[in-house]
Amino acid sequence: MFSSKQRKDVLVQVHKQNVDVIIVGGGITGCGIALDAVTRGLSTVVFEMQDFAAGTSSRSTKLVHGGLRYLKQFEVKMVAEVGKERAIVYENGPHVTKPEWMLLPLHEGGTFGKFSTSIGLRVYDFLAGVKRNERRSMLTREKTIQKEPLLKQDGLKGGGYYVEYRTDDARLTIEVLKEAVARGAKAVNYAKVQSFLYNDGKICGVRVTDVIEGKAYEVYAKKIVNAAGPWVDQLREKDNSKKGKQLQLSKGVHLVIDQSRFPLKQAVYFDTPDGRMVFAIPRDGKTYVGTTDTFYKDDAATPKMTAADRKYILDAIHYMFPGVHISEKDIESSWSGVRPLIYEEGKNASEISRKDEIWQSDSGLITIAGGKLTGYRKMAEMVVDRIAELLKPEGYPPIPASQTKNMPISGGHVGGSSRLSSFIEKKAQEGKQYGLTEQEARKFAASYGSNVDILFSLAQQHKEESIRLNMPVTVLLPLIYAMEYEMATTPVDFFIRRTGALFFRVDWVRTWKEPVIDYMAQHLNWSKQEKLRFVQQLEKEIHDAVVPIDETNKDSLGA
Repeated sequence: MFSSKQRKDVLVQVHKQNVDVIIVGGGITGCGIALDAVTRGLSTVVFEMQDFAAGTSSRSTKLVHGGLRYLKQFEVKMVAEVGKERAIVYENGPHVTKPEWMLLPLHEGGTFGKFSTSIGLRVYDFLAGVKRNERRSMLTREKTIQKEPLLKQDGLKGGGYYVEYRTDDARLTIEVLKEAVARGAKAVNYAKVQSFLYNDGKICGVRVTDVIEGKAYEVYAKKIVNAAGPWVDQLREKDNSKKGKQLQLSKGVHLVIDQSRFPLKQAVYFDTPDGRMVFAIPRDGKTYVGTTDTFYKDDAATPKMTAADRKYILDAIHYMFPGVHISEKDIESSWSGVRPLIYEEGKNASEISRKDEIWQSDSGLITIAGGKLTGYRKMAEMVVDRIAELLKPEGYPPIPASQTKNMPISGGHVGGSSRLSSFIEKKAQEGKQYGLTEQEARKFAASYGSNVDILFSLAQQHKEESIRLNMPVTVLLPLIYAMEYEMATTPVDFFIRRTGALFFRVDWVRTWKEPVIDYMAQHLNWSKQEKLRFVQQLEKEIHDAVVPIDETNKDSLGA
């Protein structure tokens, strides 16, 4: 059950039930834990107070990357681990993760020298177990300019060329969760854990409220995992266990500019005058640039771009791409997210380690904090290993080792990354049988992977409806699929987490927002008040993606 219409059914079903594991948090960490736990035979429930991936997991730089910059901080173990994980994430979900060659320009007086970069990238290849055909190469000044003519040429000495992996972070999260649900886990969005339940001082359950309808439920579990990302400490406060280490939130902002104004050919990872590193990445006719890295103390659910954030990224663009005269008017959209880092005294936001840690309170609440998108599967394995250790003395049958290393996620059942292209071409031809053009079928196959057959079936069922509503299949079918197979509950869920459109196709959102809202309202039986609330929520998201808050905001760059 993973349909929006069945949200309430799932809550009713788990009410007063006793399961093995409750996971609080439906970001990539919580969803990864759910997949690991259920595939080891543990009955598992995930509660997410917003939409799945609504926090950090839809607002990253959208890279499954090996953390080259962590070599500079001598975090060798982290580079080795997350570097190897990149390839696993790619193989298990090639439809949502793709290799992206990255150019690292080397300038006189820059952060990276030619010799140290060559050695660093070679070490990186070794630590990360990079495939032979994806190993780094060092480029001359001329080759570097050929790769990206827009680069600043003053003082340019050459470049490093290596592979990162680009992803759709929200879709990756949702595909991981869908695989967990397909294998028996239960998951509900807009279900907020209000408090914990205890028995003789030991945590034994949660009291959860349906945010949409306001009804409360109680669910019990042998073990409860706090995987709430930026809200980890708030849950520890509910458990009266917020002591010792705690989170330090850091905000990151990205800007999106049309390629007609910023015609970047090649993804670039460059240093800024203040010694930080910024990505500029071409994607689907746009170029996006980020990120900032600033301490953040406001509401983690609603981080916004400030005028200072916008200026910082524009200045970085002007510094590295001096011929590209971008102004505020050229920014089509932006997104802001917060990283839940583990506090380290005396370090600024970009210096704090991205390492993950597990904490366990006196009551038994298991908390996973820190970490990176790339390392989600290993973090999940570590948490479930801890659960297995704790269940052993309680008489639970032996729990097998993690099963997820070679397990495709939902949509990833295409025979591995090497077969994805032929899979897409095959489906592009098949789609014609269902009334789709070759282009439409190819787009669906590339986006939904092995789930594309469901889209084809929907095309057949809703052909007349598409004509009657004057709603193209490229809008209607993803919308129906999102509602029926991905628990999209509000228009924002669809336009941000299920399609990424609000960030990369904001004009498309403006064109189709009213038909989408009307369709969802009818099929999900919204009340007038609910419809108004969801309309206002979408309008606010569109506004916040484009208009920065005032410079007087306390959030300061370089903090």
